[in-house]
Amino acid sequence: MEVIETPLPGILLIRTAVFSDERGFFTESYNRRVFAEHGLNYDFVQDNHSLSVRAGVLRGLHYQLNPKAQSKLIRVLSGSVYDVVVDLRRSSPTFGQWYGTTLSAENKLQLLVPRGFAHGFCTLEPNTQVFYKTDEHYSPEHERGIVWNDPELAIPWPVKNPILSEKDRRWPAFAEAEHNFD
Repeated sequence: MEVIETPLPGILLIRTAVFSDERGFFTESYNRRVFAEHGLNYDFVQDNHSLSVRAGVLRGLHYQLNPKAQSKLIRVLSGSVYDVVVDLRRSSPTFGQWYGTTLSAENKLQLLVPRGFAHGFCTLEPNTQVFYKTDEHYSPEHERGIVWNDPELAIPWPVKNPILSEKDRRWPAFAEAEHNFD
């Protein structure tokens, strides 16, 4: 397993070994012991799986407040996404900064997002499936978000008019978003 640091401390790309032959491939996408050997000690308690049937579906930017904040380990099973995280930790030198990368079934990269970050993605292909583990259960009363096109963040999403849920259309701007991470 290769752990790749990003410009935002704590945000990591994970590359696992892939064994391919004429039948296809095999990869061990998660192994608690191997993750722990790399200092990644997460107790994942929930798996989530989404299908977006059209390119241009944007989900996010989502997070949960403490004490129900979630760390996430994200991978793409089919298709591809532009995946974005935003640092919400006020005490962080990268507070308010974002990082984006492409995750795909082809590159098999995973993104590890610790607590204290908002997360979202935009599908780049039809029939994209995203699978992610969380270390805290979903809690509707702790769910929060930031509007996808916040001008202060200026994230260069790959679409101008994404397909959004009604909830994702109504999130507040970054400056007004409620968060309690330090």
